[in-house]
Amino acid sequence: MRYADVILPLPLEGTFTYSVPEAYENQAAVGMRALVPLGRSKTYTAIIARLHSTPPDFKTRPLLALLDEHPILLPQQLRLWEWISDYYMSPLGDVYKAALPAQLKQEDGYRPRTEVCIRLSDDYESHLSVRPTPQQKRLIEAYLSLTEGETSNLKPQRLSKPSAVELARNCRGAANLIQRLSKPSAVELAQATQTSNQILSRDELLNATQVSAAVLSNLVKRGVFEEFRRELARLHDAGDPHPEHIHALTPAQQAAYEAIVAGWDIEERGKRKEERDMISSENTTQEKSTARKILNPKPTLLRGVTSSGKTEIYIRLIQETIDRGQQVLYLLPEIALTVQIMQRLQHVFGRRLGIYHSRYSDAQRAEIWQKQLSSEPFDILLGARSAVFLPMQRLGLIIIDEEHESSYKQQDPAPRYHARSVALILAQMTGARVLMGSATPSAETLNHARRGKYNLVNLTTRYKDIALPKIQIVDTADLQRRKIMRGPLSPQLIEAMQSALAEGRQTILFQNRRGFAPRIECHNCGWIPKCEHCDVTLTLHRQQGALVCHYCGRAYPVPQKCPSCGETDLRPIGFGTEKIADFIGEIMPEARLARMDFDTTRTTGAYERIIGDFAAGRTDVLIGTQMVSKGLDFDRVALVGILSADSMLSYPDFRSTELAAQMITQVSGRAGRKGRQGRVILQTRDPQNPVLQQLVAGRETDFWHALYDERRTFHYPPYTRLVYVYLRHRQPITADEAANVLAQRLRQLFGVRVLGPDSPAVARVRQQSIRKIMLKLELGINLHRVRECLRQARTDLLSDRRFGAAEVYFDVDPM
Repeated sequence: MRYADVILPLPLEGTFTYSVPEAYENQAAVGMRALVPLGRSKTYTAIIARLHSTPPDFKTRPLLALLDEHPILLPQQLRLWEWISDYYMSPLGDVYKAALPAQLKQEDGYRPRTEVCIRLSDDYESHLSVRPTPQQKRLIEAYLSLTEGETSNLKPQRLSKPSAVELARNCRGAANLIQRLSKPSAVELAQATQTSNQILSRDELLNATQVSAAVLSNLVKRGVFEEFRRELARLHDAGDPHPEHIHALTPAQQAAYEAIVAGWDIEERGKRKEERDMISSENTTQEKSTARKILNPKPTLLRGVTSSGKTEIYIRLIQETIDRGQQVLYLLPEIALTVQIMQRLQHVFGRRLGIYHSRYSDAQRAEIWQKQLSSEPFDILLGARSAVFLPMQRLGLIIIDEEHESSYKQQDPAPRYHARSVALILAQMTGARVLMGSATPSAETLNHARRGKYNLVNLTTRYKDIALPKIQIVDTADLQRRKIMRGPLSPQLIEAMQSALAEGRQTILFQNRRGFAPRIECHNCGWIPKCEHCDVTLTLHRQQGALVCHYCGRAYPVPQKCPSCGETDLRPIGFGTEKIADFIGEIMPEARLARMDFDTTRTTGAYERIIGDFAAGRTDVLIGTQMVSKGLDFDRVALVGILSADSMLSYPDFRSTELAAQMITQVSGRAGRKGRQGRVILQTRDPQNPVLQQLVAGRETDFWHALYDERRTFHYPPYTRLVYVYLRHRQPITADEAANVLAQRLRQLFGVRVLGPDSPAVARVRQQSIRKIMLKLELGINLHRVRECLRQARTDLLSDRRFGAAEVYFDVDPM
């Protein structure tokens, strides 16, 4: 008897064992989907993770059916799932749910898109003994003219319900049929039309002849035509590759490119020799296995200033990789960044490029997954963080663009993985090279490069040696005190915007708050409306005419009077992107405005439209949240305005200064990318802030020295590892009690490494009270043992009847 350990798409730890029926023993394989029973009546689509002959100590239930002819998971994908589950302490079922497109998790599986097609049947001659009617002749003539009498090698797929038609295959002498029809017009029509093969879609033929479907159905019944289905691609065909569109590199780019390749080549040569020496010597099997694993070259960090042309270097490396017959995975932190990069890559690589992200339909994502398992997969896959789960049969290079971005970290739901870390592990498993690129690397990545764990290549000059934008700090506190500034924009920023508009150039305004105002407030008693389900104030969205919770999404009507004191003077406090757009519309009515935030980009194609209009010069001022800071390339941007640097710097998190510096540098880099030097106006109430002074003066070394000193002093990454333990419960008192019990148990295990419990900045979301415990773990600690202890502590807590309804989860390497 054979047994299968399977993964279920449920938040359950481990695998589940089923028996393999004798009929499936020779077909079942690891990585296949199988239909399995669970409970009294439910069935699930499971993934076979292991096949063996060891009977478990319980009675097994059999697999109900195999859903695939071939595995849909490659071996390294399954190993990657297991690593993610273990490292991020998330059930394997949660990894399965995150990794696989929903259509592949359904019982009926992937459904290819098909169309009804027709062609002549093999024995059409015997079915034309009865002369066709005029309309039937018209159909046959049109078919012959549209196909030019050519034959097709496609074999019809016989379905239970016919869905396409074809003309018989010994009609290869199309002229014979035309003679039988005795219609000279058919010959003329055949000469006047052109097509590629002998298969036509049913709709195409009916549209060309304008006859009824019943006429065609009659010919199918008579056996003149055969009907079948053929699969249609849902994926866009970008045409032939055009390697001639690869741009010549500048001297600085060429030097960086050569340094990247040389670093990989030197390491690979050295490690191949090390591998040969170890394997040829009398070493143990384990030592030889270790030797094979170390063949991977070090990851490389390309640290290039904004607008230095990192993408052109990526393109050269991609071409080199696919010329070797290998595939490339190109990761971006957000869907928003794919538009411009996709256009540039398609211009070079055409149909060799595939795109994968969550805004694609599930059917499209399932089709990409299946294509990657086929004999003709995409050579290059461009996608957001979920693309790390795709099957790549010949992976040779992983590019992690904007590697510093926190968007690579999955927050909710589980698994709470970081795509950068997962990609590095995937590279280890497959032997692929890794290139990370950023103008503002993360503290952890830069530290690895400083210590030699990663190769470091610097690109310090902008394309065509254009100077970095000049940053001007404006003290808004002083302007407001002197009553010079009353709105969200300083006089200096308004003047600079008007100057840019007069010159026909563009402005980007960055405000990381969407909506009209972050809150409304009663002018009499100070009442501020809050969400009933979350511990946050409500944001005013004037276009929606509602107050909206940005955590649970619930909308509330805007009150006409204060429920506390009855006063009707309720005032919006602060500025969101919506209010800023209104303000600019009043002072610069001639300017063409656009907003780019979550509210304006939620519909299909909205982001592409906004970016396209701005790139084409149909928009003068683009107002946006952090979306506008990430890797966008515009020719006409002369000015960038950062409206409130303080909100980023004052956020209660140890990463706040790092994230603020990255955001300011990135959004500033949108200015002056082509032509003359750009300008940045940075508004703040604290112009003497050391971080701002360092950024303006270009004292990057001072910034990093101060940051690393602070992290070392207070034991934060990259000098420690962090694990956050979260506890949720509907009752605040129970949440507090459970968190205290859990923290006490963790202190018994980890001592002073445990901090908390405390309440996070937002302590209630969707009626769930949240508590947090922090673990600071020194480098070199046994992480496997740490994870075992954490899981056991959670199990012990939830076994207490008082806390059985609580939810405990872990966030490893939190952002």
